[in-house]
Formats: sequence, structure tokens, C-alpha cells
Amino acid sequence: MSAVPVPDDQLSKVFSALADPTRRDIVARLTVADATVGELGAPYDVSLQAVSKHIKVLEDAGLVSRSKDAQRRPVHLEAEVFDLMTKWIERYRRQAEERYRRLDAVLAQMDDESAAKQRGSASDRP
Repeated sequence: MSAVPVPDDQLSKVFSALADPTRRDIVARLTVADATVGELGAPYDVSLQAVSKHIKVLEDAGLVSRSKDAQRRPVHLEAEVFDLMTKWIERYRRQAEERYRRLDAVLAQMDDESAAKQRGSASDRP
């Protein structure tokens, strides 16, 4: 059996990057303020090299960027990437809602038909 190729599109990279709970936590912390690798790594019991690898994955997905601010290299959240994810999720949410609306209509029609049959059989009784 051959391995399934991983798509190279940005949306796939974003979802893949966010599949890791540490990276999701880093992203959540960056919503508050930019931070250095050391600041981002402080709550974790891992090396700065491991935190740097997580940030590199987030960078490759376009979720964060690093700038040079003298000796400090803060990590910055690129929030516009979430627009891409939101549009993708929203499209499927709308499709699911439409399916539920159609199902609700079918169930309501079935209820109406069942109630009509019950009324009809009740009027047939002596």
C-alpha cells in the first residue's frame, strides 16, 4: 500500500500545524501579544530548540512571523490566515445547515401525513 501524499496547499498546512496542542496553545498566547521564543517556551517543560521547531511549523503554515527588533526576535501572529480557515469552515457549515433544513422539512411532512392518517382512521370508527 502506498502512502497518501500530503497536499502542499496553505489550508492543509494550517490545519496540520494546529493539530498539535502545544502549537494551538502558542497561537492562543500570541493572540494576546507578540512574544519571544523564550517567553513562548516558559510554560512548557521542553527545550527552546523544541519550541523553535513548533514555531517553525507555525511559520511554514503562515500562522506566525518573526521580526528582528534589535536583539529581540518577537513572534507575531498572522491573524489573516484565520480568514482562510473561517471561509473554508463557513462553506461547509452552510451546506450542513441546508441539509438539516431539508431533513426538518421531510420530517415535518412525515409528521403531517401521519397525523392526517390518524385523523382519517379515527373518523372511520363507529
